[in-house]
Amino acid sequence: MGTVTAADPHTSFLADKDAKVFVAGHRGLVGSAVVRRLLSLGFTSVVVRTHAELDLTRQADVEAFFAAERPRYVVLAAAKVGGIHANSTFPADFIAANLQIQTNVVDAALRSGSVRKLLFLGSSCIYPKFAPQPITEGALLSGPLEPTNEWYAVAKIAGIKMCQAYRIQHGLDAVSAMPTNLYGPHDNFHPENSHVLPALIRRFHEAKACDAPEVVVWGSGSPLREFLHVDDLADAVIFLMDQYSGLEHVNVGSGSEVAIKELAELVKEVVGFQGKLVWDSSKPDGTPRKLMDSSKIQGMGWKPKIALKEGLVETYKCTPVADADNIINAQPDPALSSRETDSVPAKCECGRENSPTGARAGFFPPETASGSGGGIRTLASLGPAPGTGGAVQWRRGAGDCPHQEKEPVAVAAAAGGARRQGEAGARR
Repeated sequence: MGTVTAADPHTSFLADKDAKVFVAGHRGLVGSAVVRRLLSLGFTSVVVRTHAELDLTRQADVEAFFAAERPRYVVLAAAKVGGIHANSTFPADFIAANLQIQTNVVDAALRSGSVRKLLFLGSSCIYPKFAPQPITEGALLSGPLEPTNEWYAVAKIAGIKMCQAYRIQHGLDAVSAMPTNLYGPHDNFHPENSHVLPALIRRFHEAKACDAPEVVVWGSGSPLREFLHVDDLADAVIFLMDQYSGLEHVNVGSGSEVAIKELAELVKEVVGFQGKLVWDSSKPDGTPRKLMDSSKIQGMGWKPKIALKEGLVETYKCTPVADADNIINAQPDPALSSRETDSVPAKCECGRENSPTGARAGFFPPETASGSGGGIRTLASLGPAPGTGGAVQWRRGAGDCPHQEKEPVAVAAAAGGARRQGEAGARR
């Protein structure tokens, strides 16, 4: 087992901007936000790897990567995630993949001897289904979990405990952050696997695009939920890397609640849908309240900056809105279960259009286009998008939207079939 060299107590993370920082999961909602924040702060050596370049579930490959790159800091944002259906259908995949990723990265960080600090990102699903509100860090393991995502939750709890164990036994400065419900650029807008906010954005956008008279949403709209913009989380990650070295995990939330009914009305306003919002009270509401107690991190001096409406406006502006038919007719891929899957951007309404080649967004699951060597993704197999003659492809150029990744990652879209009917769902 490697030896951990204690960091210079006078050198903070923010004062060490030339050091290598490995961000695992840089294509996901959280990882991409962390990378953006690091670069904006002037970090000069942010190390990333795609899944094709480094499979984090393969121990030997992860150890070889750490031995070769020798990063000084690690942000572990990589995970296999999915909705209720995916968790129920593939429980072994969810628990095994996440345990493998966490174990391999944390252990390799120790063995390399180069890592001064590691931050592990979890989820609010680690807490018991009926935890007292607001949920404190001390509620962990105090009751049974929500059954619909217990496989993922158990893996994340194991990640927290692994960081604690490696700190206690080996002196590895590993900390854990548990964010609340997140939203923002690079979110997953898939019709089957998205969370409540992107699901609502997609539903209202589809309705607006086809002049639908109404949008139906499940439940009464009375449950209360907490949301945090992913850029605020990225700021909290940097804060904890710089300021926190404790044993206990840390909640990261906005501290503000909003009723689902109010949220839906706000999304309707932001998207500009002029039709009627209908609540189907015959459908279940879910947990009445879910609020995390973030007094610990706020007591250390961190506070969120982005108000919900402001964040929603920015998120919608950075949502792919190319051809309305593409979005409306996109068919769900039941095999899609990861937020970090390459998907399709088209145009960012913040003012930049993406030129034909590749980028990310969230409406469509990818397939490899024939003859592209894996470099171009398409959904042409689902049927041609109207007026496109087949697949519609985009490329992100050097001057494209700053919210898109700088590396060429793939792209394209196509669609076919009837528009999905039904209600906007949520898995948070």
